[in-house]
Amino acid sequence: MNGKVVVVTGASSGFGKLTVLELARRGHTVVATMRDIEGRNAKVRNELIEAAKAEGQVVQVFEMDVADERSVNSAVEQVIQQHGKIDALINNAGTMAVGITEAYTVADVERQFAVNFFGSVRADRAVLPHMRAAGSGLLVHVTSLMGRVIFPFFGVYSASKFALEALAEAYRYELKGFGIDSVIVEPGPFPSNLLSSSPEPSDQAVLTSYGEVASIPGQIKESSSSAHDPANPPRPQMVADAIAQLVEATERRPLRTVVMPEGMDLGVERMNEAVSRVQNDMLAALGMSSMV
Repeated sequence: MNGKVVVVTGASSGFGKLTVLELARRGHTVVATMRDIEGRNAKVRNELIEAAKAEGQVVQVFEMDVADERSVNSAVEQVIQQHGKIDALINNAGTMAVGITEAYTVADVERQFAVNFFGSVRADRAVLPHMRAAGSGLLVHVTSLMGRVIFPFFGVYSASKFALEALAEAYRYELKGFGIDSVIVEPGPFPSNLLSSSPEPSDQAVLTSYGEVASIPGQIKESSSSAHDPANPPRPQMVADAIAQLVEATERRPLRTVVMPEGMDLGVERMNEAVSRVQNDMLAALGMSSMV
């Protein structure tokens, strides 16, 4: 199998970092992107490069802030100049706001969407002209089970992931004729640094008005580390493996791939199956079945 040129956003930690290493292990040319590679993330940049080198592979690390269009375009152009193509883009960069939904100001919500939604918009738009010219490509959008179901206090985060699901699915239909797949990976509750780094809502007056309810998001964050069975901890590597399998697929990929911790079933796959039937029937009624 010939290795592919793959760009991974948000590669400094979590699913992104694991995906970079898994794809490199499988012989792909991987460009890991993140912010501040000469400063705050210099250590993780070096770790990725050395970890790949230890296994006889090569990982490149490029500066990219998905909230900055010029930064995204610059990184993508660097990849094209060096490798001549981008076979797959893994839209993984994201943050998670957990708190009283009303207490997040418009500016707070815009910051969440700047990364989780518009970050993918920017990256997709930067790579798609090259993919369309090549007549092939893959866009992977890492959303969440909370891109399909809602939990209290995750409203802003879920809204950004619901939006990303809609974008990815629209691309799915519109890009089929160009030989480009747009797919979604929906991870379940795997351990990550998203909860611990969750931005607090800015409207303190609203928080005060919620009384004791305002303390619940903090309790969720504190309890998240002990929510799993220590004898059988979730393996986030499962998400990296699922993404790598999508990259290496040779036929049209499924629109949605649910990745839950072993032994856990929250019904997301059943929801996807039910919604898919409705969606496909609607497209058929509009004479658009060929886009599915």
